Amino acid sequence: MTNHTDVLIVGAGPTGLALGIDLARRGVDALVVEKADALFPGSRGKGIQPRTMEVFDDLGVIDEILAKGGAYPTGAVWKDGRKVGEHRMFEPSETDPDTPYGTPWMVPQWRTQEILFARLTELGGTVAFGREVTGFTQDETGVTVEFASGTTVRTRYLVAADGGRSLVRRTLGIGMTGETVDPNPMLVADVRITGLDRDNVHVFPPHGDVGFLAVFPLSGTEDFQVIAQFPEGTDIDLSLDGIRGTVAARTHLAPEDVTELRWASDFRPRAALADRFRAGRVFLAGDAAHVHSPAGGQGLNTSVQDAYNLGWKLGAVLREGAPESLLDTYEEERLPNAADMLGISTQVHRGEVQRGKATQQLGLGYRNRSLAVDTRTNLPEDEDVLRAGDRAPDRTIDGVRLFDTFRGPHWTLLALDTKPPTAVGDAVRVVEGPAVETYGTGLFLVRPDGYVGWAGTTEDGLAEYAERYGLR
Repeated sequence: MTNHTDVLIVGAGPTGLALGIDLARRGVDALVVEKADALFPGSRGKGIQPRTMEVFDDLGVIDEILAKGGAYPTGAVWKDGRKVGEHRMFEPSETDPDTPYGTPWMVPQWRTQEILFARLTELGGTVAFGREVTGFTQDETGVTVEFASGTTVRTRYLVAADGGRSLVRRTLGIGMTGETVDPNPMLVADVRITGLDRDNVHVFPPHGDVGFLAVFPLSGTEDFQVIAQFPEGTDIDLSLDGIRGTVAARTHLAPEDVTELRWASDFRPRAALADRFRAGRVFLAGDAAHVHSPAGGQGLNTSVQDAYNLGWKLGAVLREGAPESLLDTYEEERLPNAADMLGISTQVHRGEVQRGKATQQLGLGYRNRSLAVDTRTNLPEDEDVLRAGDRAPDRTIDGVRLFDTFRGPHWTLLALDTKPPTAVGDAVRVVEGPAVETYGTGLFLVRPDGYVGWAGTTEDGLAEYAERYGLR
């Protein structure tokens, strides 16, 4: 293992791997270290939201994600051994020219991590397994990270992607503000089952003192995921026999119908948000910064968005001459978004909000933040009007798909029914075309993470913006 790197990422979950990919494609020297000897083996974070699918498109893994997963099946509600109704996990949604991925996609977390790991390796990135971080110290020029082996690594920046019990966060002394979402403990397990079809999610509602149980066929595998709720204070038996007993007690299946246990865990649904996402040269991302109830399918997705936001900013500072102050915008942008998604996750868990548009993360953005500059005047009050800070939607202009143009670690300037300026350098890809619905007319400078950074009807102010972030 190297003793020096530009960025050291603690944790090889979806957050750490996505960040590693983004940095590798930018030519940033980064190292991912993982305490375990292998990737996480379970399916816990299985829902990929539409916005995260757009991120995976940009990172070069969407084809594998689509091939190795599938849409969520309709839920079949069971009672006394008979199907008695249907349950839809998500409100119906429609695809349109702005949104190429309209519905969530089910991929077991272990499979998502395998895909991300393969892409990181393809780009020349490295994961050092069996490397436990025990502490670190930072100064004005970098961070010295200590390992259980007695070795150290010097890094310019340290990113904590080491989960809800993050050692890095605790070492920094950053607190988490949170609440118990549900006092009832939960079981999640990957099993092999006979006697259930793979065309439905099988839902067994609660009755009496017994909580609900649901069985999900995991796309692209022979496995099912079992999720079960237990009364408060229950000590859940995670053994094969224990899970067999739970399934047999709440369904029409016999214990022996559960033929194999592949992974199991228990948890207490809670929501928590770190008080800060940055301390000096150390950043918190993923579960180290926010812990969600799994009900809304937001934890993994919000975590990948953290990595996507932080990756281009670290790359700009380390490789493109952008000012260090750009890194301050990571917390400015991500902490409020994480807080919003925590609220939605909790509301979904409690049945106050349905899974649908609110959980797809397509509407999240960074309006009114320091990187969002809109010089246009007299814009309508309509919230749907595209503004700086919003996600840049997909469209096809003169036969060119915008998402194909955005893909890659660069900025993009759209000149729509407007003469392109000469105020930006080679670091920006310029696309000319007629005005299109959603965008309208004008100049739109799209950030590397697919959000509109600057917008205007003329180029006045664009040169100053571009220079501020190392684009000239």
